[in-house]
Amino acid sequence: MTELLTTIGAAGFIDWWDGFWSTYNTVIFSLGVNAMLALSIYVTLSCGLLSLANAAFMGIGAYAASLISMQTGLPFPVALAVGGVLPALVALIIGIPTLRLSGVYLAMATLGFGEVVRVVVLNMDITGGPLGLNGIPLKTEWWHIVLLLGLTLYILARMRRSKIGRAFEAIKEDEVAARLMGVNVAGYKLLAFVIGAAIAGVAGGLNAHYTFTIGPGNYAFENAVEILTMAVFGGTGSLVGPTLGGMLLTLLPEALRDFNSYRSVVNGLILVLVILYLPKGIWDPRRIRTWVSTFSQRKPQAGGFD
Repeated sequence: MTELLTTIGAAGFIDWWDGFWSTYNTVIFSLGVNAMLALSIYVTLSCGLLSLANAAFMGIGAYAASLISMQTGLPFPVALAVGGVLPALVALIIGIPTLRLSGVYLAMATLGFGEVVRVVVLNMDITGGPLGLNGIPLKTEWWHIVLLLGLTLYILARMRRSKIGRAFEAIKEDEVAARLMGVNVAGYKLLAFVIGAAIAGVAGGLNAHYTFTIGPGNYAFENAVEILTMAVFGGTGSLVGPTLGGMLLTLLPEALRDFNSYRSVVNGLILVLVILYLPKGIWDPRRIRTWVSTFSQRKPQAGGFD
């Protein structure tokens, strides 16, 4: 009897898991991909660069990886590698003249680059034009996303504690002072731009191989703003912030599915409140330490009386 109940319980769990996975697998995959996209723009923001080109880099990586999978017999890791290298090379080429700009001017220039990429994709036969690419092999598995997200976090954490990370922070705080201290400002900015492009390209390749289809509309201005919002929403003071922001803004539309007509309003309201009251994002290590310290001081001593 016990064995029968155990068997029924296991079968019931398997059926539940199959139903859950078939319903929410796209959302689960999107959690990791969007976290990578938020981390990609975190790298550029950590160097003081306000770039809106990451959606375009994601598109370049997605199309490159998809075309390799569809038209060659090369393995999936090779397609992902090309999806990361090609956007990095493009970032290297356009970054040399573009990164002389800063602030809003850089944002406008990178936004223009994104529109150029979208128009080029729209008018190329190999990319499917306005219809995009369909029938992309479904090769992305959950462990691919977990592995690459973990690897990205590990590399960025090591880089943050290295000479490169300290140079990024110095440039972000005061570019002129960093240059006077001997920091190669132009070189480090270009490095941050290229690393961000590579991460976004790999995320695009992963995304394309589980959504089955991609199109130019997936990498437009709205997507560039959404990627930036993920990082700002979570907070750019640490690696946890962008990762958390990307995941929460992925889950938010699902949580508001019953309020579909008001989803954009609620989403915008949440972002406005965060910007007004949590300008450093929802994950601010200094603020969290202050809250923990305050809570610890208010907690009564064990066995004591007020």
